[in-house]
Amino acid sequence: MGRGDLSDAEWERLRPFLPVSNGRCGRWRDHRQVIDGILHRVRTGFQWRDLPERFGPWKTVYERHRLWSADGAWERLLQQVQAAADAAGEIDWDVSVDSTIVRTHQKRGRGPHRPAPGSRVKGGRTARTPGRGSMAEPRRPPGGGGAGGEGLGRSRGGFTTKLHLSADGRCRPLSLIVTPGQRADCTQFEPVLEKIRVPRIGPGRPRKKPDSLAADKAYSNGPCREYLRRRGIRHTIPEKTDSQAARVRKGPRGGRPPDFDEERYKKRNTVERAINRLKHARAVATRYDGYVFLGTATAAALVIWLRT
Repeated sequence: MGRGDLSDAEWERLRPFLPVSNGRCGRWRDHRQVIDGILHRVRTGFQWRDLPERFGPWKTVYERHRLWSADGAWERLLQQVQAAADAAGEIDWDVSVDSTIVRTHQKRGRGPHRPAPGSRVKGGRTARTPGRGSMAEPRRPPGGGGAGGEGLGRSRGGFTTKLHLSADGRCRPLSLIVTPGQRADCTQFEPVLEKIRVPRIGPGRPRKKPDSLAADKAYSNGPCREYLRRRGIRHTIPEKTDSQAARVRKGPRGGRPPDFDEERYKKRNTVERAINRLKHARAVATRYDGYVFLGTATAAALVIWLRT
């Protein structure tokens, strides 16, 4: 067992939920060896080709990570670990929401580039829609392809990605979403909360509703507060200064100020600490991946849940 590899106890928590061979398409290479290779690369952030030989062929490890990022296997594994923690009463449902900027490395991995139909290509020819005999592109997660679909945005610092997340009261990510770096935090407020889905062990619907929620002023607007009121979620979000001034100017028509619990707001640092934990993985702190980056961040979150 090398540094960062799964312990026997951690492996036993994951093993029941891993895919098994159907006997017709060949056997999977040892899941534990491949997962250790993926987690080693997520932790160190080096190129896939430099993976140590003890993890097997680097291409096998990369293809497994690409496949599981595309079909949602990493997210399903994370949900199963969360389900076990919830059944044991180990999840603090006082949730916090925030986002963080991730700088994208210029040598990030990219899929094969194909010009859009109708665009001009080298030699003055016009690109056509691929026919039946063309080679299929690698399977990608929904929304993959192109800078926007991959969650890449331009800013003064170059290409950046924004990672939006919710975290429980014990500094563990509950849900993750990737967008271009210039995307406003409040636009992803509902998608982040809607993505919280902790299955029940046994009968019952998955749990999706936190006991309370804390967020900073980036989420202090009417649509966010209306969404929380509609779902009946107690929340603590500070009011912006300009909103306070506008309400005072309106007088009685401005309504009452929103409730604000200072003691509850002090617990919002849990999401900041969850971000720090995620960025201990170098492949998350700096984006080296293309469209599999969400899978990389989810694998890092899975490690946090296994080792907390």
